[in-house]
Amino acid sequence: MRLTKVGYYADFVVYPAMLLVLAVPALHWAPAGARLTWALAALVGLAAWSLLEFVAHRFILHCVPPFRGWHASHHADPRALIGTPTWFSFAAIVIGVLAPLWREAGFALASGFTAGLSLGYLWYVGVHHAVHRWRAQQGSYLHRAKIRHAWHHGPGASCNFGVTTACWDVVFGSARDNST
Repeated sequence: MRLTKVGYYADFVVYPAMLLVLAVPALHWAPAGARLTWALAALVGLAAWSLLEFVAHRFILHCVPPFRGWHASHHADPRALIGTPTWFSFAAIVIGVLAPLWREAGFALASGFTAGLSLGYLWYVGVHHAVHRWRAQQGSYLHRAKIRHAWHHGPGASCNFGVTTACWDVVFGSARDNST
């Protein structure tokens, strides 16, 4: 969906703040065992994000109305301020992930997993922003991501749905070789 400049860049303010709110209490005031639980849950959340990124991009943004239409607008004009409103992604994470996990598994596990998931989302929006707007040094991670994502934006392309990693595209057979 088209966003204002403030709406487009809000993720870069809201998510770092959210990460601080989730990390400081768990890592500063919690006992050592809870810190380890938090860190492991954060790693699991980060890994879960990579799969969620692939699934959401492949099946929601390319198949489900109205997301498909909004995403088609992004493909038509990749530099336009089009994206998920921060209030929507934030609410989905807090209501759909943090709150139920906190209720069922406690704050350390819930905040760790949510922090990992949120860090993955922040990494995704940062990389996606950069691949469409920044120059990248040849051979760098960002350069490889730009090439992979350029294939995704190609006419009729149904490949390379992972923005931050090609891992799930390889696993599910939707990777296109960037070297050809």
